[in-house]
Amino acid sequence: MNFYAKFIQKIKRTSNVISFRFKLSEHLNFSAGQFAKVIFDESDSKNKTLNKYLSFSNAPGKDYIEVTKKISDSDFSRKLISLTENDKVLFKGPFGKCIFTPETKKIGFLVGGIGVTPVISILESIIEKNIDIQVTFLYSNWIEKDIAFKEILDTWTKQYPSLKVIYILNEIEDNNKYFKGFITKEIIEETFPDFKENKIFIFGPPVMVNKITDLCLTLGCLKENLSIEQFMGY
Repeated sequence: MNFYAKFIQKIKRTSNVISFRFKLSEHLNFSAGQFAKVIFDESDSKNKTLNKYLSFSNAPGKDYIEVTKKISDSDFSRKLISLTENDKVLFKGPFGKCIFTPETKKIGFLVGGIGVTPVISILESIIEKNIDIQVTFLYSNWIEKDIAFKEILDTWTKQYPSLKVIYILNEIEDNNKYFKGFITKEIIEETFPDFKENKIFIFGPPVMVNKITDLCLTLGCLKENLSIEQFMGY
């Protein structure tokens, strides 16, 4: 379905990752983990330069939606940045089958960079509803300053004992605080010993998603336990 929403707020998550909130005029029924198409060129829905897919980065059931973008020098990013209060934006959606269902008792996320956005939607939904579930989140970034939503994630881990967040950085100064490198077999086995018993969500750029998917299958994960979303053209 197509719907309009009014822009209300920008929230800086890192130096180049920004969340954009939009006020809904009526309830939007979407599931945690889904995404929508943001349409700036209404005359040409196939315009891939100005119309792009972004994941929701808030839990369902609110009077607003939030999408989060790693800002570049693209025309699409410039359109987002130039939004002013009450600007109306056309959305299409929701889309995506990579969603959270509360009957699952153990879930894991193997995610890199901006792939965190649907994870935030899912985690916020779990915490707001106080769902009894074990969650392990392996979150890979290049440097500490690239960790989007870190303050929120750290707060949630204190509030919700069943949530475990493991930060993995390619470049670090304090080896006791974070894991170094990328998401690897060794890090998964050390930090996530029961990963085969979990439903695993993998979000991020295609190259990373493909590598982690192959790694999970090599480690013995069942293909039906993997829920995968590739972030194209972000």
